[in-house]
Amino acid sequence: MPEYKIKHKTIYTYEQSVSHCLNIAHMYPLTTPHQECYRTFIDVQPRPSYSSFRKDYFGNNLFYFSIEDFHNVLVVTVESSVKTILPEYATFNRSTSWEEAILRVQKGETASDLAAKEFTLPSMFIPINSDFANYAKLSFPKGKSILEGVHDFTMRIFKDFEFDPVATTIVTPLKEVFQTRKGVCQDFTHFAISALRSLKIPARYVSGYIETHPPPGQPKLQGSDATHAWLSVYCPDQGWVDFDPTNGKFLTDEYVVTSIGRDYSDVSPLKGILFGGGKHKLKVEVDVMRDIQQSNQPQHN
Repeated sequence: MPEYKIKHKTIYTYEQSVSHCLNIAHMYPLTTPHQECYRTFIDVQPRPSYSSFRKDYFGNNLFYFSIEDFHNVLVVTVESSVKTILPEYATFNRSTSWEEAILRVQKGETASDLAAKEFTLPSMFIPINSDFANYAKLSFPKGKSILEGVHDFTMRIFKDFEFDPVATTIVTPLKEVFQTRKGVCQDFTHFAISALRSLKIPARYVSGYIETHPPPGQPKLQGSDATHAWLSVYCPDQGWVDFDPTNGKFLTDEYVVTSIGRDYSDVSPLKGILFGGGKHKLKVEVDVMRDIQQSNQPQHN
């Protein structure tokens, strides 16, 4: 049961003074069956004129703040302490078949099935596309369990696509990602969700962090981590199960979830409206550090 200290620092530097800004942040890790967030501290400079916490539509922790003083630099620092738990996965080949799973969600006979139906629809960054569906369908022969099929599909993305941090931007169309087979975690997650939704399989976008490890013998560089993205797929008899196509992994205790939504537009770490500013520079520093002392403490039942 590892414990993590997470520091996420965002720095905006503006060419001209900003007179007023309104912002929302999705940087406060969730408490779920997979993890417990027992401490979060948020610091904003300059000091906000108003701030508040609330839950958004998807149940994420949202921090809202406004600054009404002139400023040329905005710094938002979030420090969290999170304890994670290794998920227990049922045997995938015993999960509902993908055809039955689709049928149950479309009928919406239970509250969970009905809620999952929303995640079969297109969203801002995720279109319905027959070419994507055809690529995914190779992993879904008749009668195959839905979780086995999704696992095979995400492993194919892991093998077929190349991680390239300069190949795409936030606005690169998924058609281009599919053609070049290059991108980053956000692209691979959006593509996987788009392909699955095109088959009417419910899939949602998950944003958070993953513990990274430096090369052997080298120290971990401060601020070298980054936010991460993966997907969660709904199985009627097991609930939501997470897959990481970028790393070819299931959810492990190395993952920390901050937000869940339809796509990146629902969960971007920081977004808002500002008056003035002109051009700006953005710098993001993320540290995900395992608390060795806490993780090694004896556990009492």
